[in-house]
Amino acid sequence: MKQVLAFDVYGTLINTQGVLVLLEKMVAKKALLFSEIWRSKQLEYSFRRGLMKRYEGFSVCTKEALDYTCDMLKIALTSEQKKQLLESYKTLPVFDDVEKGLSQLQRNYQLVAFSNGEKESVEKLLNNANIRSYFKDVVTADEIKTFKPDPDIYQHLLNRAHSKANQTWLISSNPFDVIGAKSFGMNAVWIKRSRSAVYDPWGIEPNIVIKRLDNLNQQLNNL
Repeated sequence: MKQVLAFDVYGTLINTQGVLVLLEKMVAKKALLFSEIWRSKQLEYSFRRGLMKRYEGFSVCTKEALDYTCDMLKIALTSEQKKQLLESYKTLPVFDDVEKGLSQLQRNYQLVAFSNGEKESVEKLLNNANIRSYFKDVVTADEIKTFKPDPDIYQHLLNRAHSKANQTWLISSNPFDVIGAKSFGMNAVWIKRSRSAVYDPWGIEPNIVIKRLDNLNQQLNNL
């Protein structure tokens, strides 16, 4: 049986900074700061909801984080502008190394998209990016009403992929996800998408660190 490669979607395959183009039109010089706070709060809200066992879909976390960011930066966006920003999350661009990397890996591995997002949104996002066909399955948080890094969602992945932890790899640009998978007993790859990215000093290290997805196939072949 082929080993399973499970790919985080937002920030790993899909560039969440793609929203910057629209933000620059709306908030000008505050666009980058706005985007960073929005993304940070989006993740924080998913973590908090997971811990509290008060699940709401990732789209709800995204909307609430958008409202928070507007309040924090004292930026009064209209309801139509907020709607445009939320809609942009469904059509974010893919990183330029993704299609080549997936094409290489598809030959020898079973590929799965694995996301905290809702199934419908993730399917639409992957289809818009023209990469859905590379994945045998799309596994999402809403199927069991919790978020990564809850151990239950990694077990859900293994159940869906009919795989074992030591035969499954998590590929993510998010350190919390890498640490979550490693803690669960899986293998993990950290994609360091930014020079300024810092890995959490928990003593739980990824098996592989890469800067581009199209470097992963060679790294796995070298193991």
